[in-house]
Amino acid sequence: MRLIPLPCRRARTPGDAAARPRPGHQPRNGWLCRVLLLVGLTVLVLAVVVTSARAAEPPHVLALAESVNEVLDNIRNWIMGILAGLATVFLSIGGVRYVMAGGDPGEVEKAKTAFKSAGWGYGLAALAPLVVEILKGIVGA
Repeated sequence: MRLIPLPCRRARTPGDAAARPRPGHQPRNGWLCRVLLLVGLTVLVLAVVVTSARAAEPPHVLALAESVNEVLDNIRNWIMGILAGLATVFLSIGGVRYVMAGGDPGEVEKAKTAFKSAGWGYGLAALAPLVVEILKGIVGA
């Protein structure tokens, strides 16, 4: 069952010169193109949903902090959000690399490195409240 024609794979006829394999040429995988297309469409849909959800909210003014505690709590929230977001990106990259490795040891090692980076990111995000508490102790808030 062929769902949609993709530009990754060209329709070939029996008399087509491109139908004969060329030496040293790897044919393109149709399923790989579909996976990449699906990932791209998912990212696009999520971006549209997040953007439309943000547009519906009234704008927040972040410059009206009433105390140092509130400023430090905002810093903590930003640090945790950025680190968790980056860690999620690395986790996703590692998962895609692991799935697409196809038994290649080099690609599996790159995927494991991405998983380790994601672990470090989540660990640092979990430690962000501790860092802010230390800052509060230094500032005396």
